[in-house]
Amino acid sequence: MKPVTSWRVAAQRWVMCLLLAIGLDFLLGSTPWCLLLLLGLNTLWNFFQLHRFQQWLSQRDDVEPPLSRGYWGHIFDEVYQLQKRQKVSQKKLKNVLKRIQESTAALKEGVLMVDSQGTLEWWNASATELLGLRNPDDVGQPIMNLVRAPAFKRYFEATDYDAPLEISSPINPQITLEFQLTLFGKQDRLILVRNVTQIKQLEAMRQDFVANVSHELRTPLTVITGYLETFIDQASLVPPRWLRALQQMSTQGRRMQNLVTDLLLLSRLETTHSKEPNPVQLKPLLEGIRNDALDLSADQQHDIQLSIDHSDLLGLESELRSAFSNLVFNAVKYTPQGGTINIAWHSNEQGGQLSVKDNGIGIDPVHIPRLTERFYRVDASRNLDTGGTGLGLAIVKHVLIRHQGHLEIRSNPGEGSEFICHFPKERLLHPSVSPSFT
Repeated sequence: MKPVTSWRVAAQRWVMCLLLAIGLDFLLGSTPWCLLLLLGLNTLWNFFQLHRFQQWLSQRDDVEPPLSRGYWGHIFDEVYQLQKRQKVSQKKLKNVLKRIQESTAALKEGVLMVDSQGTLEWWNASATELLGLRNPDDVGQPIMNLVRAPAFKRYFEATDYDAPLEISSPINPQITLEFQLTLFGKQDRLILVRNVTQIKQLEAMRQDFVANVSHELRTPLTVITGYLETFIDQASLVPPRWLRALQQMSTQGRRMQNLVTDLLLLSRLETTHSKEPNPVQLKPLLEGIRNDALDLSADQQHDIQLSIDHSDLLGLESELRSAFSNLVFNAVKYTPQGGTINIAWHSNEQGGQLSVKDNGIGIDPVHIPRLTERFYRVDASRNLDTGGTGLGLAIVKHVLIRHQGHLEIRSNPGEGSEFICHFPKERLLHPSVSPSFT
């Protein structure tokens, strides 16, 4: 019933009541009692309609409303139409939820929904298999009670979910699970869980293969290069036509030895846990690397500058020497004759930074994201000329990861390159702002 019709019906009812009151007043001769009777009848009518409304609401949604006129008829009709629209919306929502549940149930990855208090609200079938959850017993349980691992507790509470977490399955220690959390809503969390056991096994097999092959190659390569160097030293006894071949074999043998050495170092960095860190004095370490770089430069006459503040670093000296020397020696190899190389160590409130900057040939920015991949070469022919293995920056990256640091690369073709090793302030010892120059 439309509002206009309701107004007309209500006006008609009041007109009839007013005429009835005038008639009673004419018969009884008492206006107050007539008005009181009129108000009483109207109140009883509204209570009666309200009772019918309440009784109807308590029934099922598909029951049609009682017949009525005026405002009450309009209210009944509007509420009934609202119920019908709500029923259609609920049906659509149920269909959407059903499709979402069916799609997530088909995923091999486990999906869990956890509220801001860490209470488990919902999960799919794969999460049941991976985590051993029980439905409906575990609904409303704290996720910490179901995944009992200190590493997961720290990861969950840290709210820093840029990197995934890998831990053993709570129902099978032989299975490795990867957890990736995402915040949504009011600090609610969506947890994705997947089985990475096979990936970890393949990675372990690859690392073992590289380590074993590299180890087995070391001895025969040492023997071969040793004999080749002996033949070259006795050049007067070697036929001239063989001397050039022996020199080339010796050069390639040394390159293979360098490759094996780098592979073994990279394998050790990937497969072993970091040892207990010790204070490392950076001044003598970097001065020694600079002297080696000057020897490597030889006739190239590079200008190699070194500036250091008096900060020491907490870490492993052998690993830091390997990382820093890789950066400095690369700068020597790829900087033209007479170029400048600046090595600088400084510390501030954010932590410590080692910068190796040159004015060499530079690198196209398109290559920078892949420079730390093993065997990635920007220019294969250039690397062959300089004798690189393609593993130096991969070693640098892994050393920095073991020291909670990261590598930043800035470069443009023809403008030189700058490699910056960032270390957290927790690794610094005895910070100072007074630099020394060499």
